[in-house]
Amino acid sequence: MGRRRRKVVHIPKKRLPKFFSCPRCGKNTVRVVLFRDEGRAVVSCGSCGVKEEFQIKPALREIDAYCMFTDKVYGGSKRAPTPEIKKVS
Repeated sequence: MGRRRRKVVHIPKKRLPKFFSCPRCGKNTVRVVLFRDEGRAVVSCGSCGVKEEFQIKPALREIDAYCMFTDKVYGGSKRAPTPEIKKVS
């Protein structure tokens, strides 16, 4: 009698996406293009037209440029301070 063969379980490698979600319109149409020799990255949304250009280091990847883009979009809008609610007794 022989032993049973074990099943080989292949775990797929996780990969970074080609398109990211737009912080303004919410669709997955943000594309990041890196120009490593020039040291810049262009991040643009295909649906709403938001476009930003960043200076980057050669070691950075697309996800790093996307994170810089979202930080700029979310950090650029200053929220008005909320008024304090006074209790009337």
